Amino acid sequence: MNVFLITPPLLAPNAPYPATPLLAAALKRRGIAARQSDLSIELLARVFSREGLSRLADGVRRRAGDENSLPPAARRFLRRLPRYLDAVEPAREFLAGRRPAPPSPLPRGPRFRFLAELRRANPAAAESARRDRRLLASLFLDDIADFIRDAVDERFGFSRYAERLAVSAPSFDPILQALEGRPSPIDRLLDRLVLETCRERPADLVGITVPFPGNLYAALRIARVIRRSAPRTRIVLGGGYISTELRKMSDPRLFDYADGLIFDDGEEPLLRCAEAAAAGRPLSGLPRVATRERLPAATLAEPRAAAAILRHRERPAPDYSGLPLDLYFGMAETPNPMHRLWSERFWNKLQLAHGCYWHRCAFCDTSLDYIRRFDPADADTVLRWMDDVFAQTGHRGFHFTDEAAPPALLRRVAERLAARGAPYEWWTNIRLEPAFDRPMARTLARGGCIAATAGLECANDRLLRLMNKGAPRDAMAEVCAALSSAGIRVHVYLMYGFPTQTRAEAIEALDFVRRLFRRGAIHSAYWHRFALTCHSPIHARPEIFDVKPAPPLGPFARNEVAYEEEGAPDWATIGEGLRRATFNYMLGVGWDADAAAWFEGF
Repeated sequence: MNVFLITPPLLAPNAPYPATPLLAAALKRRGIAARQSDLSIELLARVFSREGLSRLADGVRRRAGDENSLPPAARRFLRRLPRYLDAVEPAREFLAGRRPAPPSPLPRGPRFRFLAELRRANPAAAESARRDRRLLASLFLDDIADFIRDAVDERFGFSRYAERLAVSAPSFDPILQALEGRPSPIDRLLDRLVLETCRERPADLVGITVPFPGNLYAALRIARVIRRSAPRTRIVLGGGYISTELRKMSDPRLFDYADGLIFDDGEEPLLRCAEAAAAGRPLSGLPRVATRERLPAATLAEPRAAAAILRHRERPAPDYSGLPLDLYFGMAETPNPMHRLWSERFWNKLQLAHGCYWHRCAFCDTSLDYIRRFDPADADTVLRWMDDVFAQTGHRGFHFTDEAAPPALLRRVAERLAARGAPYEWWTNIRLEPAFDRPMARTLARGGCIAATAGLECANDRLLRLMNKGAPRDAMAEVCAALSSAGIRVHVYLMYGFPTQTRAEAIEALDFVRRLFRRGAIHSAYWHRFALTCHSPIHARPEIFDVKPAPPLGPFARNEVAYEEEGAPDWATIGEGLRRATFNYMLGVGWDADAAAWFEGF
């Protein structure tokens, strides 16, 4: 029995996505030979190389015929191509920690205009940014990525590929047309990479994780190559996108590319699939597995007892064997230290608990297993995982990827780490609730916590009550202040366009955020437009929120739902003002200005 686990393009390049290391560890513990490959980082390593970039540029010239027919930015890039070819691998190796410095000087394209804009807004911050070698190397790679997107493949992005094809896609038709149509240069590069990888690692069963919409097209392309080159190999897809968007899928054409879809936690269903593949049995009838003969509506009606649920504390530590740990590179695309935390360095990823201990927010996917079923580990198990992962990767930074880290467990972990001299740095997502007071914040800091992210949402008490957040905004602000006073950086997620929200409430929320920046209680922030999902309490009871959801549009993906809200403000315009203001706040600009000024002319 031989299982091959694949992460498809494209995902953030700073660290492995955690799905295949977790699954590989679980399968190996059950005696199954499990191997893994991260085709996302391997594809990026080929694209951002002298040979790869040179071939892509040559292809642009051949297709264009006359270079003057290209957009001005692409022509400028090609004129300076030798400088980009000389610098691309050294820059990537510097960001991966394999070189002490990037090449200098780097060619500067449109992304570097940011430095001039920053100089006009905040000269001191601009001077610091000018000396920030990680920022400069990241802007350089972003310029190359922009060239690839504009001149080679419009679907290309550093952490997504062909995302628009898969976001709440009611029909499979556009995805099918892209898969069976003329391949792009990036498609052909991926196809070759899959063939090389599968020749090296034949398998009875291939499992491909699809965490986000920007991975679906590439996952199906990988499956397409495997199916044609090794037709006896079984192929299954799982991950967040599958479990969230394809629960009600009724279009059987997806099964031309994969034999099954795995829903929710993958360890036990994947084990059953591996056993069936080894024995030559069909996958139909396995719990939490959809097949052509048995689509998700029937599969998900299975009682829970039909598929064993692995307790979170019983999971082994992730297994990183086989992953090219030296290829991962961090991107630092902003001077703001908190905002770049996600992407600028290698983070070992672990979860303290399965699910969310609160699971009551009205906008959240609370009906799904990964939110609804709360199952924490214990502190000793978490520390054992950390030690095991550090021994494998050599990296001391950890990101606890919980929906909301449980305060009591977080305290016990921090206390144990502090007793050992805080050997690791870590950060996580929390709820802004009173448990995180100043003594708790100091305990977390002593245990190695360097940052926390949390949802402040609409920053308005009426709306916070309506969305069932469980705490008023002033109490949330005090948690932010407690964390920052302990030396822990704080990022807040913000929301606009929530049902019944007014323009005045949005501007007043921005002013509240401005004051948090000014007092040093938060260090970065980001506004998200409210999206109604079919798995949320709002969708279950829309009348309470004065919205009218649209009916399902097609037989394929369903997650985000269009809706009507009578008298709603122009949220597209308001959102632009919110984002512009907060972008400046993160650079230390506009803290003393009237928040309403950002909306002048809108």
